[in-house]
Amino acid sequence: MSKPPERIAAAALPADAWRTVVPVRFSHCDPAGIVYFPRYFDIINGVVEDWFAGALGLPHHHFIRDRRIGLGPAHAEADFMKPGFLADELVFAVLVDRIGNSSLALSVHGHRGGEPVLAARMTIVTTSLVEHRAIRIPDDLRAALEAYRERCR
Repeated sequence: MSKPPERIAAAALPADAWRTVVPVRFSHCDPAGIVYFPRYFDIINGVVEDWFAGALGLPHHHFIRDRRIGLGPAHAEADFMKPGFLADELVFAVLVDRIGNSSLALSVHGHRGGEPVLAARMTIVTTSLVEHRAIRIPDDLRAALEAYRERCR
């Protein structure tokens, strides 16, 4: 069992952690205008895809489409501290928790006005989309992950 995601205040996140703003849309919400919790996982996945290009300089789609390397989640969990509401602008930050042989663990932190809304943890496995098996993290991705993790210490 993995350790639960840490609840980190926005001000306590590393200054060099990559951040993005995600507007809460009608499609994210239930009839009460509150983000429906499974939609958060779709939002988190989008944040991680954007993080690949924005923080690592490696477009996510390039791995899948061009290199035939899967970046699929093997595990995802989240703690929801506050509800997200229609028209909120949530700020998400991504941190690298662990770099393994064929997997990496990320934590994703969502805030509204500096207040934690959610903390998620995701383990991503690199796979061959040809052979459908786990493969070693490619060297360019490993180097980018290590450099990002070092910047965020």
